Formats: sequence, structure tokens, C-alpha cells
Amino acid sequence: MFAADIVLLALSLAVAAPSPETYTHTFDVAASGEAVVVMRAGCARCAWGEQGREAAALRLSVDGTYSQHILLARGAEPADYRVSIGAVAAGRHTLQIERDAALSAKHAGPATMAVDEVTVLVGGSDEFVAQSMAPILHARPNTVGRFTDLPILMWYEIVPTARGRQFRYSVIFTNEDGGTATDRLMATWGRTTDIEFVYGAELDSAGRLVSEEFQGPGHEVPAFKGQHEAGHPLLWVSTDNNMVSESGPTRVRYAPAPERFDLTNASRELVMDRHPWSYALMADEMKREGKIANDAPPNSGRIPDLRRYVFIEGCGEVGTAALAFAVEVSGGRDAATWVASDRGVRQFRIVRDGCFRAAIPLPPGTQARDIHALRAMAYERPPAEGHAPVTPTPVRLTRINKVFVLDGRYLPGPSLLQWEGAATITAGGPPFDLPIR
Repeated sequence: MFAADIVLLALSLAVAAPSPETYTHTFDVAASGEAVVVMRAGCARCAWGEQGREAAALRLSVDGTYSQHILLARGAEPADYRVSIGAVAAGRHTLQIERDAALSAKHAGPATMAVDEVTVLVGGSDEFVAQSMAPILHARPNTVGRFTDLPILMWYEIVPTARGRQFRYSVIFTNEDGGTATDRLMATWGRTTDIEFVYGAELDSAGRLVSEEFQGPGHEVPAFKGQHEAGHPLLWVSTDNNMVSESGPTRVRYAPAPERFDLTNASRELVMDRHPWSYALMADEMKREGKIANDAPPNSGRIPDLRRYVFIEGCGEVGTAALAFAVEVSGGRDAATWVASDRGVRQFRIVRDGCFRAAIPLPPGTQARDIHALRAMAYERPPAEGHAPVTPTPVRLTRINKVFVLDGRYLPGPSLLQWEGAATITAGGPPFDLPIR
């Protein structure tokens, strides 16, 4: 069906010395393919959580043609930024990277940049096919120059279909300016980043493209009939909760190189775990947007410092019930208390099957060593507006994949608990408890 898989590391011919303003990298390609660039870059005085110092913006061009922007959101320390630059023909090519002063934070310092690696994928491997169809995201108009809802990671999954298989692309944004309130996000998703499916491409058994779809406004998933750049669909982020459209007014665009993930028995947040720095960006954006308040009550839309949270990932069938977690923590004089993820609010409970996360704000000063047990509780689900209540089915919990807290740098610490089994929890019945040793 496919030609032999080939991966080429493009030969670098000349690299300009790092400059605060521009950087040029020239490379040779032996055979046409899909190119992925790993750039190592940092930004003096940049801090994603500080107003006016959020990031420096870089404009990347390939052979004189605009490719994309890269925001150096990870601060002053040089870090890897992995991006797709699309189809390249055999021959010599030049990357031009220049600081875009108009889109950089006012008090951001000079950027240092160097291309670590250019990889060109040639042939019919799944990785080549995935890179050749990876979407290019145009920025939402009200995010340009505002350092909000930045797409930082893209991944794809390959799922079987009746005609062949589908490549499904999803994106992690630093936050969403619309949609679910921050405190409810933490209770029911265990994060304040926004994770969205954006595009799917179905191939038949012969590798031919037979259908395309995208997640549009209102979470509708229509057929994609928009523009392509080579095999790459062009998408425009168009809503404040980061749905996409087939056209839009902006020219600024991003193209993070997608990674393959198998999320069998795992939540989508696993992608964040593999890139721990994403938690630090998540926390920084919350601080800058004024959403951190240690005494914030539930339903206020604000949350305590993220280092006060314990994060829980479980898997199972919630069915027509609702699920919440709680942890037992020790207090003064060895007293213990249970702290719940729903915080007494019905809307703060999990109402989906599969693998899911929740996060619980702990009392000030609580450490990982103070967490002694995990509890799962089932409840009747609130009826949808205009509908009669539904009898809750028993919750069937099959896995606890991890329980962790963030360290002082907002990075995930080691898991405190892992469990597999079969627990049935009925609404109004006894909870299911697991000790944490």
C-alpha cells in the first residue's frame, strides 16, 4: 500500500550566529517530504504570567514565504519549540526567523534562537501521513497580540473506521476565554487549559482520503470543505472556546508539529503530563488573568493556587449518574477530614464515561504526605433543562491511573496511587475508598 518508510535528517549547510532580531538556517533535502523543525529558543525577561512581559513573537519564513508565528511563552531559559513547516521539495532551503516587534510583549527582551534539527519525513509511514495532513491554525482575532488561548501542543490519534481509519487531530490551548468557568473546569476536567478536537481525516484501506471533518462552533462536526496548503487543511480559531472554522480574517497562524498518542485507558490530559511545562503555563495564565484567589468560594469563577490542588485520573462508566472524588487529609493534631472535588456543587461533578480527571483544592499547607485515602462517590445527575430526572445507573470504576500534586515550579510530582479493578458505586449508596500509603 505504501512505499518504504524513510526519515531524512536534513543536512545543515550554514547557521547564522544567534541574534536578538534575526536568525537564518540553510539546509539541504535529498528527496521531497514533510519537514519538522526543532528550534531551541528563549526570551530575556519574558514571563507568561506577567503583564507586559508575556512572550516574544517570532515570525518564521521558508524560502521567503511566511510559514507561521512562534510565541516564546516558556520564558527566558532556552526551550525546544517543535513546529511543522509543511511540504519541502528536494534541494536547498532557507529558514528565516525574525523577532516580530509588533506582536511581542512590550517589555519582553531579546530572543535567542537556534535550529537544533530539521527532520524530513519521506514515504508512506503513519508519521509521514500524519504530518502531511496536520492542520494549520490561524489565530482567533481577539488573541493576536494579547497572549491568551495560545495553541501550545497538537497530537493525533489513529482510530479504525468501517472504510479504513481516521487520523484525529487535537490541540491544547493555554486556556479558553469563553465556555466553562475556571473553578468548574478544575472540578470536572482537572485543568484550566482547553483541549479540543479540531480536525479528522479518514483514509480508506488503500490510503486514499475519503472524508474530512472539523469541530465548528457549537461543537458541531461538519464535513471540511475549506482550503488546503498542500495536504494541510487551513483552519481559523473562531470562538472564545476555541472552536474552528473554514475561513477567517486573520493571517497570523501556528503549526505545532503533531505527536502520536494512544490514549487507550488514559485521558487526554496525558499529553500534558508528557510535557510538564504545560502545567506551568496553565498556572501562569491564571495568575495573569486574575483568576487566582486562595479564599475564592465555589461558583466564583476563581481558584486557589494550583499547587494546592491534588489531581486525580480515573476511568470507568458514569452512565446516567454523576461522579465526584474526595481525598482524606490530615490536619492539626492528626485530625483527618475529607475534601471533595464537587465542593458541594452539583454542577462540579463528572458526567462522562471513559477516562476523566478531577482536581481538589486542599487546605493551605497540605502536603502530598498528608493525603491518606481516595474516595469515589456517585450521585443522581441534575436533569437537563426542560427534561424529567433520569434514574441514575451505577457508576462502574475500573482504574485510578494517578493521583498527584504540583511541585514548587508547578510541575507534576510522582503519582501517589494506581489501582485497577471493578468497583460499583450507586447514587446515594456507600462510597468506594482506596488507601494511599
